Amino acid sequence: MPTRRNLAVTAAATAALAAAAAPARAQTAPAGEASGNADFLFVQTARRMTFDRAASRLTLHDVSPVTLFFADRPDRIAGNMRTAAFVPFWSQGRDSFLSDPPNADLSIVEGGELRQVVVVLRDPVLDGGNLAYTVQVLAGTMPSAGEEVSVFIDIIGMPRTPVSFAGAARRGYRRAWMR
Repeated sequence: MPTRRNLAVTAAATAALAAAAAPARAQTAPAGEASGNADFLFVQTARRMTFDRAASRLTLHDVSPVTLFFADRPDRIAGNMRTAAFVPFWSQGRDSFLSDPPNADLSIVEGGELRQVVVVLRDPVLDGGNLAYTVQVLAGTMPSAGEEVSVFIDIIGMPRTPVSFAGAARRGYRRAWMR
């Protein structure tokens, strides 16, 4: 079963291959800043979404079969993985989203206007081209339907600020270790 630890190994291999294949485009950390871990964030996109308020169930319709991931400085690792491989991150275990669900920012076009909603994602179910999550809305108002959806998934947390609802305690817990 895929885990975030496997993702870190895959990401390291992807970064190494990218650096070997295109050394002019590879970005590396300055000497002395390299660490043994990377903080990964994920992005999912879909053509449209619906929200069942009674069940607190968000469904991404025509979700991309690819989920993007990237690491912030100094690592600057980026890649993609199959969305079907991302869903098992909610499996059992200490290092899973099941024990500590991630926050996400949904950017949704509703009636021609951009709306942003901050949620906690739980219980993903991928069914063909649809991906459904049970959500807890933290900020904003979830529309019943929208188009051009982007889901920015925060797995590492950061200090509480007006633009972050993640807690600082998750920073150390949500690190993907590379060896």
